Amino acid sequence: MIHTFFLLDKPGRSELRQRMRPEHKAYLAAVADRIAFAGPLVADDGQTMIGSLLAIDFDSREAAQAWLADEPFTRAGVYASSSIHAFVNLWPQKAGFPE
Repeated sequence: MIHTFFLLDKPGRSELRQRMRPEHKAYLAAVADRIAFAGPLVADDGQTMIGSLLAIDFDSREAAQAWLADEPFTRAGVYASSSIHAFVNLWPQKAGFPE
């Protein structure tokens, strides 16, 4: 089942986020075949990263939680809050996705 991760950064963590980003992207690459969508949440300026929104297929909520616990941004203390929710996609993606 797809699980969504809504992850908000702690204030003042942008430098840490940038430093950990290569490790974060490598961690995501390990589950790339199971990612429905993934990317940063940004401030109203459209540039400043303030969190992450991920949708990844996991066998269970427990597996999703275990994956998040070992995620590099989580381990480094980037996130102020995190929530995981099961997701059922009932609408085909069009906006914001490459052709």
